[in-house]
Amino acid sequence: MAEHPVLSETGGRLSGKDIAANFDDLHPPLNAEQVSVQASRCLFCHDAPCVTACPTSIDIPKFIRQIATGNEIGAARTILTANIMGGTCARACPTEILCEHKCVLNVGEHEPVAIGALQRHAVDYLMAKSSAHPFARATDTGKTIAVIGAGPAGLACAHALAKNGHKVEVFEAKEKPGGLNEYGLAAYKMADDFAAHEVDFILGIGGIKLHYNKALGRDISLEDMRGRFDAVFMGIGLGAPRQLGISGEDLNGVDDALKFIGHIRQTGELATLDPSENIVVIGGGNTAIDAAVQAKRLGAQKVTLVYRRGPAQMGSTKWEQDLAAINGVTFVHWAKPIRIIGNGRAHTMHFEYTRLIDGKLEGTNEYFTLLADRIYKAVGQALVDDGLAALKRERGKVIVSAHGQTSLPGVFAGGDCIASGEDLTVQAVEDGKIAAASIHTFLMGENHG
Repeated sequence: MAEHPVLSETGGRLSGKDIAANFDDLHPPLNAEQVSVQASRCLFCHDAPCVTACPTSIDIPKFIRQIATGNEIGAARTILTANIMGGTCARACPTEILCEHKCVLNVGEHEPVAIGALQRHAVDYLMAKSSAHPFARATDTGKTIAVIGAGPAGLACAHALAKNGHKVEVFEAKEKPGGLNEYGLAAYKMADDFAAHEVDFILGIGGIKLHYNKALGRDISLEDMRGRFDAVFMGIGLGAPRQLGISGEDLNGVDDALKFIGHIRQTGELATLDPSENIVVIGGGNTAIDAAVQAKRLGAQKVTLVYRRGPAQMGSTKWEQDLAAINGVTFVHWAKPIRIIGNGRAHTMHFEYTRLIDGKLEGTNEYFTLLADRIYKAVGQALVDDGLAALKRERGKVIVSAHGQTSLPGVFAGGDCIASGEDLTVQAVEDGKIAAASIHTFLMGENHG
């Protein structure tokens, strides 16, 4: 199975071929027989719970019925109408806690319909077979919108606005579009450069212009954007890695887990990367799991993931935790980092065991040490405040109304920079959709508060 890594037969360093196999598609697409079997299992429920579990409210029974009747193009249109990034979400969404978790077959047959795999089948079919974009632009409205950030929220918003006939210019801080889809998801979840292909597909509607290396507060300002455009959408994400706040954090070999994941995604030949011997990952979310599993699949001898609480409190799903265990990652729960030791470069990391006392996490005064020539921090991201002085914020997030409107008229926001739900691609897409609808209403003469 793809969940199991390819290991060295000699116990030495993995070959380039082995590493390539380890970073192949984690969940290969269904074949024709599998598609038929899975589609036939759907009960096409009325008021289907799988739909309400999807942040973008994809009509799941409808698209599965379309697949069952041989209408893959129609199925893809159903999916993409609700979620223009249905391809990425089919690959990387935690369906085991969303749509598939709510499938009624979990009760009777103990195995849900493979909704994510069927969604991927339909979207991939359309992207491969259809020469025309599935959606057409409305008549040009003459309105222009600036979108700051080319991540899932920004691209979803831009696509919806372009579909309504507006002209959109997207300003991206990095050299490539896609946000965390391009830089922050494990390579084996986004095989064959799918994130880039999906962006090209989205841009196929027309009316969207991208500008790269344009960071808010450094190269562009919100004030300038408001002056030049009829409306502004901010999908800036959370770009500042949180720190551990311990001594030795500035040593060589200590880095942010997202930076490590991004480096893997942007490296053409993975065999050129140094797998290291002893890796420690700090954190309990999916980013921590992605970093740990990929380190192991590169050939690292020992990868230890340390989390300050227990398995039940981890932000990663049980499926992701099981994947890490299958790949040989060692878990240490109930421990917090104390200091990092090294002479210019990290060598060991010291920890204190923790426990809950009356709901509060406390140290136990019991300590241990791990060898660590590389340490990856996955303890969350924070909002970069550059250029946001005019916006109201709370608890490190931009405040928006139910329609995505910020405290400034004509300025909207969505994605990880606002508090709308889980920090998932599917939620960011929904935020972009909501804001786009509100921007369209705002520009055409009605304003949401």
